[in-house]
Amino acid sequence: MADEPTSLGATALRAAIAQGQLSVRETVTACLARIDAVDRHGPQLRAVIETNPAALDIATALDGVKGSERGPLHGVPVLVKANVDTGDGMATSAGSLALAEHHAAADAGVVAHLRAAGAVVLGKTNLSEWANFRSTQSISGWSSLGGQTCNPYALDRNPCGSSSGSAVAVAAQLAPLAVGSETDGSIVCPAGVNGVVGIKPTIGLVSQHGIVPIAASQDTAGPMAATVDGAALLLRVMAEPNARPHLSLPGDGTSRPPPRIGVLRDYDGAASHPEVEAAFEGAIRQLQEMGAVCVDPIIAAIPDDVRRASFDLLLQEFKDGLHRYLANHGTGFSSIAQLIDYNTAHADTVMPLFGQEIFEAARHAAAVGSDENVETRRRSVLAMRGIVAKVFDEHSLDALVAPTNGPAWPLEQARGHHIGSSSIAAVSGWPSVAVPAALVEHLPVAVAFVGRPRHEASLIAVAARFEAVRGPFPAPRYLPRVE
Repeated sequence: MADEPTSLGATALRAAIAQGQLSVRETVTACLARIDAVDRHGPQLRAVIETNPAALDIATALDGVKGSERGPLHGVPVLVKANVDTGDGMATSAGSLALAEHHAAADAGVVAHLRAAGAVVLGKTNLSEWANFRSTQSISGWSSLGGQTCNPYALDRNPCGSSSGSAVAVAAQLAPLAVGSETDGSIVCPAGVNGVVGIKPTIGLVSQHGIVPIAASQDTAGPMAATVDGAALLLRVMAEPNARPHLSLPGDGTSRPPPRIGVLRDYDGAASHPEVEAAFEGAIRQLQEMGAVCVDPIIAAIPDDVRRASFDLLLQEFKDGLHRYLANHGTGFSSIAQLIDYNTAHADTVMPLFGQEIFEAARHAAAVGSDENVETRRRSVLAMRGIVAKVFDEHSLDALVAPTNGPAWPLEQARGHHIGSSSIAAVSGWPSVAVPAALVEHLPVAVAFVGRPRHEASLIAVAARFEAVRGPFPAPRYLPRVE
């Protein structure tokens, strides 16, 4: 008899179903029961906005599929962030009350791939409303539709965002796999803060069709799982078909030389938290134990004007992409101005904690394709790609490594002590894998590996070897608070 379904990682669960030790219906029933017990009651994590009303029917149908016709995720439950279209009974809300009744007519590209692979789309996860792009003071993990998602390691701590619910759901074993999305840090930060693995793929590896956008130059969906092999399995399914042959899984027998890993020393918040620094030094020693050649130090020296230009580009692309999404999806809105008016009219429920300064700024942003937009792109995305490529080429690197996050901050604070390195991969469009490294103050901190574009396979191999040397990571304890 197999272990309790919710305690199994994605690859073990897939094997148990394939071997007949578990039925898909048993598996889905167990996940739904755990969502009820842990997410809606008990600790009340609020990671899941809604479950799929057809989940058990889908499970029953999958139990009748012959072995030769089963896909790579046959029967495995997957939770999907609530800004991703599902052409079913669930809403695509982006966490906003404004879109609470928006039901997409068709699946997003990634969801279509999940269904074709035999996955059970179990439900929609909570997120930072509008993927953390409504206000400069937004609280990660809070949305007007889903409320506040809590960190399972300490319930008084923030889960980071914007893919808060997806990361928390995996950490709390509500489902073995979840889909998140990232523009800058929205996969790797919640993965790190909640002690799970998150992969931010190369821009373009995963279709963005049918996902509520922020910026076409940086947006991507990506997988979250308890371990690197689970995340790699989900990425292989999510990726566009022409990319899948290049996404080998950990342990596939592929022989690779020892990686050259650059140790990034000028990440955001460097040397500001002694315990995070100590955890990072421990991770570097583990990389050396696994045979990696660590090139230390690496100074990327990202100019502040690149970061400023990057935000300006996000504003410009957000207005353009959101207008197109609203117009093509029957949301009842056609412009960001109409959303601003809705939020203002419903301020008591939509804006009780913070405003919509970013929405206001985006309304006045330059048009995509304008001279200003072209220049902004040159000073942000293109500049960052040049800087990062130069660092990799000068030191013959296979990857960079840096801390992903510091300890989670208290829920009542809009922001914590900022430690991270997400912008390098986010703005350049290069891939990144966040892997838990240690507990600091009872809270997870992670390291991120950044690799060359479309080199996910070698980056995943590095992450898997690091994970193996690190050993099992402590599970959440649902502490009421940490001092």
